[in-house]
Amino acid sequence: MNSTVTTGTETSVWGGGNQPLGASYGKMMMWFFIVSDALTFSGFLAAYGFSRFKFIETWPIADEVFTHVPFFHGNYPMIYVAFMTFVLIMSSVTMVLAVDAGHKMKKNAVIWYMFATVIGGIIFVGSQAWEWGTFIKGDYGALETKGGRILQFVKADTGERAAISDFAASIPDSRVVHERKNGIWFYQEPGLTSVSLKEVVEGFKADSNILIRTETINEEGEKTLLDRKASLAKLADATQVVEGANLIHNEYGSRLFADFFFFITGFHGFHVFSGVVINIIIWFNVILGTYERRGHYEMVEKVGLYWHFVDLVWVFVFTFFYLV
Repeated sequence: MNSTVTTGTETSVWGGGNQPLGASYGKMMMWFFIVSDALTFSGFLAAYGFSRFKFIETWPIADEVFTHVPFFHGNYPMIYVAFMTFVLIMSSVTMVLAVDAGHKMKKNAVIWYMFATVIGGIIFVGSQAWEWGTFIKGDYGALETKGGRILQFVKADTGERAAISDFAASIPDSRVVHERKNGIWFYQEPGLTSVSLKEVVEGFKADSNILIRTETINEEGEKTLLDRKASLAKLADATQVVEGANLIHNEYGSRLFADFFFFITGFHGFHVFSGVVINIIIWFNVILGTYERRGHYEMVEKVGLYWHFVDLVWVFVFTFFYLV
């Protein structure tokens, strides 16, 4: 017995057919994924915003954290982050051109534009990995107090940040590296820093040109700088040396900043990396003529939607972490 299934009717609204809103099933599923992922990122950024508002008086200043450029020494606030953002935006432009070339069935143009998109994504992911490494390593070092506050050091004559290794005294280390009765030391003791707390304290007392800067932001929007007397008094609260940033300690200020930085930029970086891998696969398929034989380049358009979404999310991440 033959039967006919009616999936939709010719009306002004979608009647339940297999192309809602005039889009194919694959394209609709990509939009569903993008909407759900956008809600996920929105939740993360909202949490970041609430935490920053709660601890606004001690939140690190981005211009003092992200100051590095590969192969250059010096203070270049936001320069490299701006470069990363420009590269990702331009990769989105080349993806648009690849989709347009696909609509016109220009295989060679799709190949070159997708190749440029992949290169842009690789540069961005590599730059983000380098930025992570720099952030984790740190620059100057700091001290952490009993209450978890961060004390940084500044040169009184120039106002520039001072690295703890520059003024710390040299005191012979009396730490027992390994005793049989205690087992291996790193099971029970904290990791070693390049200088000890005692060396920093003694070096600070001997160098009158060094002052302490707290993580509290004053009315001028700058970190509070203590005078020499207040610095010596504040030094008594220090409990350990902190170098760089991780999920437990952060030499730049609030540890929550580092937690959110690693989680949100890492989550976004995973999306970009996934996009690069997917784009490479689609790129090879274009070279092999897969979509030419199908008669359309819709797959390029679908991965293009994902890539534009990743680009758009970075605009918000960039704004929240680096600009605001």
